[in-house]
Amino acid sequence: MSVSPVSAGFSCRCPRCGRGRLFSGYLKVADKCESCGLDLGAMDSGDGPAVFVMFIVLIITVPLVFLVWAVFEPPVWVHAILWPIVVTGLSLWLLRPAKGAMLG
Repeated sequence: MSVSPVSAGFSCRCPRCGRGRLFSGYLKVADKCESCGLDLGAMDSGDGPAVFVMFIVLIITVPLVFLVWAVFEPPVWVHAILWPIVVTGLSLWLLRPAKGAMLG
């Protein structure tokens, strides 16, 4: 059975077998797949995942900022506290699967 490299990457699994772990840390690529032995250490995604994540987070948060601003009219300090937390959380949540998909 063939494994889709992109779906295996999104699930942070080996792009060849779909079973072994792709990462040994949060974003550190494992040296090799523990299941099939594929050399993962030579793979490099560069800055691609970070760029895609920045665009996705921008597309999600900018309309939300204006929606919250128009509907609730909070003071500026609420925006200054709320949106950095939202942007950081979304970025950290999306970066690992994005890097896995680029490696796949």
